Amino acid sequence: MCRMLLYKGNQPIQLAHLLTKPAHSIINQSFDSRLRLDTRRPINGDGFGVGWYESEPDPELGAAPCIFTSVTPAWNNMNLIRLAEKIKSPLVFAHVRASTAGSVSESNCHPWQYGRLMFMHNGNIADFHLIKRKVQESLKDEIFLTVNGNTDSEWAFAVFLSQLKTPLQTEPFCYSVLKEAMLKTIAKLNAWSKDAGITEASMMNFAVTDGVSVVCSRYISSKTLEAASLYFSSGTRFESYKPGHYRMIKADKREDIVVIASEPLTFEKADWLTIPTNTLVVITSKLNVLMYPIVDEYHNPSPLGRAPEQSTVAVVKGEGRGDGARDPNHREVVFVEDRRTLPVLNSTRSLNGGPSAPVAKVDSPTPASVPNTPSLRSSLPPQPQEASSTSASGASMVAV
Repeated sequence: MCRMLLYKGNQPIQLAHLLTKPAHSIINQSFDSRLRLDTRRPINGDGFGVGWYESEPDPELGAAPCIFTSVTPAWNNMNLIRLAEKIKSPLVFAHVRASTAGSVSESNCHPWQYGRLMFMHNGNIADFHLIKRKVQESLKDEIFLTVNGNTDSEWAFAVFLSQLKTPLQTEPFCYSVLKEAMLKTIAKLNAWSKDAGITEASMMNFAVTDGVSVVCSRYISSKTLEAASLYFSSGTRFESYKPGHYRMIKADKREDIVVIASEPLTFEKADWLTIPTNTLVVITSKLNVLMYPIVDEYHNPSPLGRAPEQSTVAVVKGEGRGDGARDPNHREVVFVEDRRTLPVLNSTRSLNGGPSAPVAKVDSPTPASVPNTPSLRSSLPPQPQEASSTSASGASMVAV
């Protein structure tokens, strides 16, 4: 099980503040992963990758991200450490790999790029070899020929690209287009798995960006199992208060920084929110964060059906404006009750298991639909099943 991290901010950040300097940075997670579901293999040493976008548009450089990958373990790559000290970017993807499918090679290291799009995955497509031919047959030639590796993750990216009408467009995508493409990708993979008689659950923590907006999923094709861990933090500054120790500062109501990570980078519990299982997270160009329940046959409407942290999530029914903001001076995370089901595909069995749920109008809601609900960044109450792990410095990280 891999570990991944993404950052989007109004201002570029030095990569070292995400990759190397925090005591539980993603480089440290490559050899000290504490929240992996398969705890028997805490090492993520099968390669790594970092992708980033330029701080300012440059016609000569284009809109595509720059990606650096290597098959060496992240903790043992001096080039990564040197680059992290000298590069700043407002949008960063980082990934450390523990191979579940595919050989150890640079072509199999996340993230991948197609035009201005960048994609990475934490998890696995169960028994992928049984549906690989179906996946390949569904792709257009120009997308099929771009796949260089042999991982289930890169083929999932190819499926995602096939859901876009113009995947190579030079202009930014609307976040709703990326969101719908992500939902269709999950639906197609589930349909092919069902047709193949696969009963093992697939874990699909996907992340994609066009350099402007970000769409990320925490998903497992099961009604009862918990998906691979994924956390969210936002604020106005991400700063160090002593060597190795960082915290997210929220000085006002603005969200200038958003970080999503497989494991928290800080030891401040109040900094991080657990993203509920089977949820789609959208970060808009204006740094509004929207969370949508993924309503399909694996949707569990009971807040206690999977894990205790789901009952602590404040639910906001609707959005204040089309871009998710309540008003121009108050941006806040909102959890959208999107009752739409995933698309019904040409499968021998229905993905929905029954009639479609009613459609919620989430693209152009009225301000009156937003109740006065506290911010999701508020500190979570103690969980009845939490387990803590302690660092060498004595600081504790809560594994929920």
